[in-house]
Amino acid sequence: MGEKTLKFNSKTIHGGQQPDAAYGAVMPPIYQTSTYAQTTPGGHKGYEYSRSANPTRTALENSLASIENGTYGLAFASGLAAMDAVIKLLNPGDEVVSTNDLYGGSYRLFKKVFEKFGIKFNFVGMQNAETIEAAINSNTKLIWVETPTNPMMNIIDIKAVSQLAKKHGVLLAVDNTFATPYLQTPLDLGADIVMHSATKYLGGHSDVVVGALVVKDKKLADELYFIQNASGAVCGPMDSFLVLRGIKTLHVRMQRHCENGEAIAKFLAGHSKIEKVYWPGFESHPNHEVAKSQMNGFGGMISFVTKGSSYEDAIKIVEKLKVFTLAESLGGVESLAGHPASMTHASIPKEEREKSGVVDALIRLSVGIEDIDDLIADLEQAIN
Repeated sequence: MGEKTLKFNSKTIHGGQQPDAAYGAVMPPIYQTSTYAQTTPGGHKGYEYSRSANPTRTALENSLASIENGTYGLAFASGLAAMDAVIKLLNPGDEVVSTNDLYGGSYRLFKKVFEKFGIKFNFVGMQNAETIEAAINSNTKLIWVETPTNPMMNIIDIKAVSQLAKKHGVLLAVDNTFATPYLQTPLDLGADIVMHSATKYLGGHSDVVVGALVVKDKKLADELYFIQNASGAVCGPMDSFLVLRGIKTLHVRMQRHCENGEAIAKFLAGHSKIEKVYWPGFESHPNHEVAKSQMNGFGGMISFVTKGSSYEDAIKIVEKLKVFTLAESLGGVESLAGHPASMTHASIPKEEREKSGVVDALIRLSVGIEDIDDLIADLEQAIN
């Protein structure tokens, strides 16, 4: 059976993979080497120096391309390193349109690192395509989308935005970290670039920091490969191995993340002390119909605000949790809780943060794969 006919659950295990050529190892070996022997200058077996390429990283990059229905995968030292490579496609004077409820690290990279090089970033609400189009001008070269957004769980219509991008001749990049290709494949919906913090669901075990890009177009891939090699923000062979191992169980983990996420979202929505729950699976959620059409489920990320909406209440709740761990990051097998205003989104000015709903009382949950009764009991005791 050819790889193109494999369904997703099989591609996580077999996609882009071959037994190792040297000894037939089923799992790719960790090629812990910086350089490779050459028979004559330039005469080698495809590898010269591990910044440029490493066989373990190649195995991961092939897997990434397969599960995202792309052609070319690139692995980086972190999600932000992957984003950094995309922005380096641009030139001074170019403009980017992005969502106004972006992950804080992405916002910081855009505003604090690249803006001083003459690249302008426009942040708009992206739930409505007309709002995005109004922000596009002749200098716009890239639209950067997160969906679901972090941490407000807003849903952006990838297909509608891709039609806008093509109409105006600009690139569309989608951060697919929250959904993963288990739930949505942005390249199939018209995106040019898919990005992941593979640290999260793809790795899945909170033991590695890696970033990823996947594209279909060869010219774009070549430009990104050049930047990857020239800038050098690559992941090492051990990190590559760990993410590749994580991807092999992505489908079974995501199934449980989604089941547990739904149960917790419904529990919170029915709780007398909870004011608002942000989860795209609710029919009342803005763009719920878009989520239904472009996703195969609603994921394990949830944000909520308690009644009274005080900073102090939010801090007390996250400090009292016992099964959920108070920590940065998301997407691991263990459940995590975070306070975006003081943790993941602290780098966004308070005034800007609150415009998009990231208030001081907001709590974000990354629902893991533990027993659902234990998770609900933990939330109950912390909220009460």
